[in-house]
Amino acid sequence: MGDFAEDVLEVVEQIPPARALAYGDVARLLGRGGPRHVGSVMSRYAGSSPWWRVVRADGSLPEQLTARAREHWRAESMPLVGGLTTGTRIDLARARWGADGAWVPGDGSSCPPPAATTG
Repeated sequence: MGDFAEDVLEVVEQIPPARALAYGDVARLLGRGGPRHVGSVMSRYAGSSPWWRVVRADGSLPEQLTARAREHWRAESMPLVGGLTTGTRIDLARARWGADGAWVPGDGSSCPPPAATTG
């Protein structure tokens, strides 16, 4: 596993319950890579991390992961489009975690605090 993958997983570990980031948010927070790079890391290495908190820009995950993710989303009361009962994607407008500040991977600091949410 390379430095980029380790940094992606470090960000993922910092996302609090009931909060989420899109793949592109993680890349922007790191200042390198892009959504596809982050998605590739997630598909290869994220098994023991809270992978269900990192999603596509529309709040969804690949179909084969949605059922397992919904169990985690319900347990965390993640804001979902359509609600906890029938929702199949995260409402990123409400759940997005603060990906708006500089973060230095590996320096022992946590990621930026959650952004204020509306609604």
